[in-house]
Amino acid sequence: MHSIQEYVRQTASSAKQAFYELAEASTAQKNSALLRLAELLKHHQDAIIAANAQDMAQAEAKGLDSALLDRLKLGPQTIESMCEGLRQIAALPDPVGEMDEFRIRPNGLQIGKMRVPLGVIGIIYESRPNVTVDAAALCLKSGNACVLRGGSEAFNSNMAIAKLISQALSENKLPVAAVRFIENTDRESVGAMLQIPGLIDVIIPRGGKSLVARISAEARVPVIKHLDGICHVYIDQAADTQKAVDIAVNAKTSRYGTCNTMETLLVHEARAAEILPLLAEQYAQKGVELRGCGRTLALLPNIKAATDEDWDTEYLAPILSVKIVNDMAEAVAHINTHGSHHTDSIVTESYTDAQRFLRMVDSASVMINASTRFADGFEYGLGAEIGISTDKIHVRGPVGLHGLTSQKWVVLGNGQVRT
Repeated sequence: MHSIQEYVRQTASSAKQAFYELAEASTAQKNSALLRLAELLKHHQDAIIAANAQDMAQAEAKGLDSALLDRLKLGPQTIESMCEGLRQIAALPDPVGEMDEFRIRPNGLQIGKMRVPLGVIGIIYESRPNVTVDAAALCLKSGNACVLRGGSEAFNSNMAIAKLISQALSENKLPVAAVRFIENTDRESVGAMLQIPGLIDVIIPRGGKSLVARISAEARVPVIKHLDGICHVYIDQAADTQKAVDIAVNAKTSRYGTCNTMETLLVHEARAAEILPLLAEQYAQKGVELRGCGRTLALLPNIKAATDEDWDTEYLAPILSVKIVNDMAEAVAHINTHGSHHTDSIVTESYTDAQRFLRMVDSASVMINASTRFADGFEYGLGAEIGISTDKIHVRGPVGLHGLTSQKWVVLGNGQVRT
């Protein structure tokens, strides 16, 4: 019997060979496979939901928390969303082969860049079986092969989906090994994926902080990642009251278990007495626990006092920390110190304040008068995302098709030689 390390190596090796074969695939082939997969998901919806029900029952028996259960569950609406993501990705321009930055040198050489795939992408994720579809689709459209390792809690769901992915590839004469799934839930398989540079070119983790931290520490290949989603909304002195209330409520309560959910609300001292009681009433109706700074407690005496730890916590739960700040400079300093460089938003009617916020906040997504919940590949028009990066090299923010490519130099000559 092969060891787990050997099994993972063989799986990645077959994906690498498939990656080279994908170089000849046409855009029409790739799009046809994506659209066929959408049809298959819809047609086999009942079987997928049945497999997911097995996973849900096992997860509930193990006592998984509500945030993980929410991410794990599939239903007709989530499957339709997966199908719509596939259709959107198929409709997007194919980035592979795009050429730009061309210039003509004095010797007549035309020098520019061509967009190319990264290679074999290893994706390690927890709970969300929809990631299986998003990852496969984005990798295929961008010309990459992928090795997927989902969490044990979603194993039945993932295997049901993986079977349909293979069928869609085969029917469109694309290498089935372009999307490989690690059919092993042993944690050792994760470690094995991190240790094979040359076969896996980049790792993308999607999961809890402990998983991402482990992968970042152990990987011998580049990692595209974010650790936390400590997102902020800052209500500026020049904010419109209704916009401020609507955005702050949505950013926190739209969903609690996502990385783009607001975890800390910052309010300019000139607006706190007006806006915080309005928000507190709405949060109370939705069961959100507030934890405030001393100045917030003076306005809302019935809430809990925030600790230093609260400002650095991603709750993923109906809990919100609230701080009153003197001005924008203090808000920005708080965000850059305690945030996770994921997504932060300002509510303001001041053009000057908005532009200063955009320049000064060091995050992957910075917003004006919009909920942080929009920080998502689907909402950004990427079709879907394979993850969100808070790193600065080589891609930042939601990672879509272009984020899964690189560029190589292209030189077009007509017999020139160097003297």
